[in-house]
Amino acid sequence: MTLTLHVDGDRWRSHLLATAAAQPGIVPVVKGNGYGFGIGRLARRCDWLAEHAENTHPAIDLIAVGTYDELDEVASRFHGSLLVLTPWRPVGAALDVSATLADRVVHTISRVEDLRALTDEQPHARFVLEQLTSMRRHGMTRRELVEAAKVLAERRLTGLVGVAMHLPLNVGSHLGEVQRLLNDVVAAGLATRTVFVSHLTREESTTLRTSYPDFTIRPRIGTDLWLGERSALDVTATVLDVHHLERGEAYGYRGRSMPKNGHILIVSGGTAHGIGLEAPTGDQSLRSRAATIARGGMDAVGLVRSPFSIDGKQRLFAEPPHMQASMLFVPSGARVPAIGEEIAVRVRFTATDFDRVEIR
Repeated sequence: MTLTLHVDGDRWRSHLLATAAAQPGIVPVVKGNGYGFGIGRLARRCDWLAEHAENTHPAIDLIAVGTYDELDEVASRFHGSLLVLTPWRPVGAALDVSATLADRVVHTISRVEDLRALTDEQPHARFVLEQLTSMRRHGMTRRELVEAAKVLAERRLTGLVGVAMHLPLNVGSHLGEVQRLLNDVVAAGLATRTVFVSHLTREESTTLRTSYPDFTIRPRIGTDLWLGERSALDVTATVLDVHHLERGEAYGYRGRSMPKNGHILIVSGGTAHGIGLEAPTGDQSLRSRAATIARGGMDAVGLVRSPFSIDGKQRLFAEPPHMQASMLFVPSGARVPAIGEEIAVRVRFTATDFDRVEIR
C-alpha cells in the first residue's frame, strides 16, 4: 500500500558504469532527497562504483553532498572524501562537523573572509575555492581569487584541493566562460590545476581536457548519473479504496459534489511524498505559459489533472491531495481498478519521497 519506485537494476547499474567511464574524474552528487533514492542508498552505490567503474582517472575517491547536515548519513556508507557544496560559513552546522569526520570533509570557500575564519580554527582543513560564474550564486571574482591566493601563501596553507565552478543550465555552450575562469586561476597564481565543475556536457569536458592538458577536470554529476536512464525507472501507487458515487453526492474534506456519475479512487501518494507540489520549471515558452493558464482554469472549477494514470489515461484529482493519499475521479464507462492494484505515477524525482525503492 505504498508509493514505490521500481528500478530495473541491471539497466540502471549499466548506465552508472557507462556514465562513470565516459566522465573521467567524476564526482557523484548525493544530496537532498537523493534524487528519489535516498542519499544513504546512493552513498553505498558510490562505494560500489568506486570498486567497479573502469577508466575513471582520477578514481572515484570523492562524492559531493549538499549540506553539512547530510554528512552523517553518507559518511558510514561511502569511505572516501566528502565535498560539501554549500559554502562554509562561520555559523550553524558547518561548525558542528565531528572530529572523526573533519579529515574527510572538503569545504567550499566562496569568500576570502571565510578562508581566513576556517583556517583560523582548522589550519589543516581541506577546501575548494569557488569562483563566481554567470549564475551569480556564490563565488569569488578574479580580484578576490588573487586575494585568496595571497592568504594561502601568507599562511602557508596546504589544504587547497582545487577550484569549483557551478554553471547555469540550458544556456548554450559553457566553454567560453570556463576558459575565462581557468585563465583567472592561472593569473591568480593558485597552486592547483584541479577544477570541479557542474553542468558541462561530455563534449565540453573532452574539449577542455584537450585544450588544457595541465588541468584535471572533475565533473560533478547528479541528475545525469542517477536519473539518466529513465527507462529503468517506474513509479506506481496502490489503489487503497474505491467508491461509486452518483452525480451530486458529496465527498472529501471539503464536501464537494460529484460532477457526474463515476467512482472516487483513494490511492497512495500525497503531499508528504511531494505529490501535487509543483516547483517552478523555468520554462518560459508560450506553450508552457498556456498550459499554466489552462491548469489555473481547471483548478477554478475543481478539475485538476493528476500525475496518476490508469490504462494510459491521466486521471483528475477529485480534490487536492492529502498528506499520504490522493482522491481521483474516474468517470462512468472507464475501467475501475481493483483495491490493491498498482497504477502508474509520473513524478519529479528530485521532489518526491518514496515509501519504498525496489531495485530488481
